[in-house]
Amino acid sequence: MRDDGRFPVAPRRVVLRESWRSLGRRRWMFLPVVLVLTAAAAAGVTPPLVLGAMVDVIEEHSAGDADVGGLLLLGTVLLLAVLCGAVLSAVGTVATTQLFERMLAELRERMVQAVFRLPQARVERAGTGDVVARAGDDVAEVSDAIPNVVPALSGSLFTIVATLVGMTAIDPRYGVAMLVVVPVHVFAVRSYLRTAPGVYAAEREAMARRTRHLLDALHGIETLHAFRLGRRHVGLIGSASWAVVRLSMQARTIQNIFFARLNLAELLGIGAILVTGFVSVASGTGSLGGTTAAALLFLRLFGPINQLLFVVDDLQSALASLGRIIGVVTADTDPDATRTTGSATEPSESEGGLHLVDVHHSYETGHRVLSGIDLTVEAGRSAAVVGASGAGKSTLAGLAAGVHIPLAGRIVRPHRVMLVTQETHAFDGTLRDNLTLARPAATDAELTAALDRVHAGPLHDRIGLDGLLGAPGERLSPADIQRIALARVILADPELVILDEATAEAGSRDAGSLDGAASEVLRGRTCLIVAHRLSQARGADLIVVMESGRIAERGRHETLIEQGGLYAQLWQTWHRRFGQDG
Repeated sequence: MRDDGRFPVAPRRVVLRESWRSLGRRRWMFLPVVLVLTAAAAAGVTPPLVLGAMVDVIEEHSAGDADVGGLLLLGTVLLLAVLCGAVLSAVGTVATTQLFERMLAELRERMVQAVFRLPQARVERAGTGDVVARAGDDVAEVSDAIPNVVPALSGSLFTIVATLVGMTAIDPRYGVAMLVVVPVHVFAVRSYLRTAPGVYAAEREAMARRTRHLLDALHGIETLHAFRLGRRHVGLIGSASWAVVRLSMQARTIQNIFFARLNLAELLGIGAILVTGFVSVASGTGSLGGTTAAALLFLRLFGPINQLLFVVDDLQSALASLGRIIGVVTADTDPDATRTTGSATEPSESEGGLHLVDVHHSYETGHRVLSGIDLTVEAGRSAAVVGASGAGKSTLAGLAAGVHIPLAGRIVRPHRVMLVTQETHAFDGTLRDNLTLARPAATDAELTAALDRVHAGPLHDRIGLDGLLGAPGERLSPADIQRIALARVILADPELVILDEATAEAGSRDAGSLDGAASEVLRGRTCLIVAHRLSQARGADLIVVMESGRIAERGRHETLIEQGGLYAQLWQTWHRRFGQDG
C-alpha cells in the first residue's frame, strides 16, 4: 500500500500482461489486423516506385513517340496500389480500434470489479477522486491513443523497412544518404524517453488530486458553508488545478522539443537525398527516374517515421494511464492491498452478535480518534451510540461495518452486515432496479412488501416498480431516497444492521415516518444505531455514550437517567428543546 493511500501504478510488464489478458477470446484477431495493416503499408510504398518508372519511361521516349502502353500500365498499377492502400488502411484502422476499444472496456469493467472486491477500508483510503480519475481521465487518454498507436506500430515499421530496401535497390548511395537522419532520431527519442514518462505520470496524479478536491467540495458543501471554509477549499482546488496546468505545459514543452528535432531530421534527410541525386544524375551513374523515386520514397518514408516517433508520445501517455488503470485491477493481488494494522476483523461463526475488543483507531498518525473501545451487542439485540459531534460515533459505526480497519484491537461480526448512512443514493433507472441491487431474484410481491414496510407505498403507487427515478424520471425527496435504502436492507436480510444517522430527517414532517421505517428494518436483527435524536436511543437495549473517542457511559435509558451523568444532561437538554415527542 502506498503511503498516501492511493492505489498503486502497475509496472510496464504487468500492464502488457493484463492488457493481453483483457483481449480474451479476441486475441486471434490481433495477427490478421497486423497483416492487413502491413499489406496497406506495402501498397503505400508502391506509388513512388511507379512514379519513378514513369519518369524514366517519359525520359527515354522524350525524343520520339511516347510509350503510351507502358504509361497506361504503370498508371493502372498506380491506381490499384492507391485504392488497395486506402481500403486496407481503412479496414485495418477500424478493426484495430474495435479490438482495442473492447480491450479497454474489459479493463474498465475489471477495474470496477476490483474496487468492489477490495475491502471498503482500502477504497475509502484511496479516495473517490483517485478512482474517478482513473475510470475517467485515464480511460479517455487510452481511448484517444488507441487509434493512433497500433496502426503506427504495425504499418509504419514495415513501411520504413520496405522503403529503405527500395531506396537501396535503386542506388545504394540513397540508402547510405539516409543514415544521416539516424543519429538525430536516436538522440530525439532517447532524450524524450528520459523525461516524458515521469512528467506524464505526475500529470495523471495531479489530475487525480484535482478530482479528489472537487468531489470533496461537492460532497461536503454544507460543512464547508457551515464552517466558512469555502474560500480555503477553493484555494485547494485552485492549487491542484494549477499543478495540472504546470505539468501539462511541461509535457507540451517536451513534445515541442521532440517534434523540432524530428523536423531537423527531415531537413537533413531530404537534403542528403537531393545532393546524392544531383551527383548521380550529373555523373551519369543514376537516372532522373531513380532520383525521383528516391525523393518520393523519402517523402513517403518521412510520414511513417514521424508517425512512429510521434506515437512514442501517445504511447508514453497511454502507458502511464494504463498503469494507473491496471494498478486498481491488480490491487487485490498486492499483499499490501488488504493489509490491516493491529489485528484483523473477522466474521463470527456464532449467532450474529457484534464484539469490539480493545479497539483503537486513528486517521492520522499520533491523533487517536477512538481509544480502548470494548462493546458487545448480543445477537438480536440493539445498541444506540450517542454523544456530541466529533465524539467518534460514525468512526465506531464504520469500524463495526468494516469500512475502516482498526489501528489495534479485534472486531468480530457476522458474515452478513449492512451499513446505511445519511448519504444514501438512488440510481438513475427504475424503482425495481434500485431495489433488486439488494436481491436480484426478488419477486414483485417481495419488492412491494419491502416498500410498504418502510412506508414507501405512496411512491410505489405513484410511479410503479418500472417507473424511472433520477434525471430521466421521478425527482425523489431525501426522505424517499432514505426509504429506498431501508427497503434494500429488508430485501438483503442481513444479520447485523448498522444505521449511521440513516433517518436524519430530524425536524421535518418525515421524521416520524422514517423512524417507523427504521424500526421495521431493525426488528429481529442485531443492530447498532448512531442516533441523531435521543428519542431513537431511548428504546434500545443498550445505550453507549461517546466522549472524546471513548465510551463514557453505557446502560439502558432509565439507568443512565438515574445516574445523572452525561447522558442525563444530554437528555434534559434534548427534552427541553424538542419536548416529549422529540
